[in-house]
Amino acid sequence: MSTYHYPTFATRHGYMSEEIQRKFIVWAIDRGLLPRDAHRMAPVISLDAPNDPGKPIQIWQLFSVLGPDRIVAIVRDFYERVFADEDWFTAVFARVGPLEHHVMTQASMWVDVMGGGPAYHGGDFRLNFHHTHNAMELMTDKGARRWTDLMVATLDACSEHMTDDPRVRPALNTFLTYFMGKYAQEFAFADRHAFGEINPPLRRKLNFMTMSTEAIEALSEEELRQALTERGVDTSAYPAKQDLVNKAQML
Repeated sequence: MSTYHYPTFATRHGYMSEEIQRKFIVWAIDRGLLPRDAHRMAPVISLDAPNDPGKPIQIWQLFSVLGPDRIVAIVRDFYERVFADEDWFTAVFARVGPLEHHVMTQASMWVDVMGGGPAYHGGDFRLNFHHTHNAMELMTDKGARRWTDLMVATLDACSEHMTDDPRVRPALNTFLTYFMGKYAQEFAFADRHAFGEINPPLRRKLNFMTMSTEAIEALSEEELRQALTERGVDTSAYPAKQDLVNKAQML
């Protein structure tokens, strides 16, 4: 099993990272990707990727692994594909600026969100302004589908820029999935665009011996079953939540 020593690159919050972190945690809890108290868990809210290979890398921890050059390289590959694409798609970007403009702007946004410090001046307001004034023609199901296809091709081609940590690609997929879902909601197009495997759920390691009765009872039935199963307990013998609570208290 690989051993990591992050951060490889120094991290700090940017113009967008804290707000995105708060909103993403709510989104991830709702989808079962993070536990309910994720906003209080140090491995989650830290800007530095966890060195434990069993814990997923959160989107605001990606800079600590990739640094600026790799991020720019991935973004550059994407926009080279954009500017070589069909006219209906390319023209929207070309009206805003040349390839280099898009590379630097998008890379700055990624760096900012991913924990690289204040790089994307204007933050979320600037991002929304860009989409509603410059890219509105592509904020549709057709535009999102083409954008996704090109980004997936980019990610598939850029494995060399993702280091040897296999958690990076799922973290990038999670980052893109979150933002595409956000845009789908804001611009009322279908959210059915997949980038690939996203981060697996982060499970808390529970020690029932150190937990109060109240703390055990506050766990969800799913959390209780997961923790008991990891301890070799056949939870099918405990059909109700209170049965699971009682069993946990016995351990």
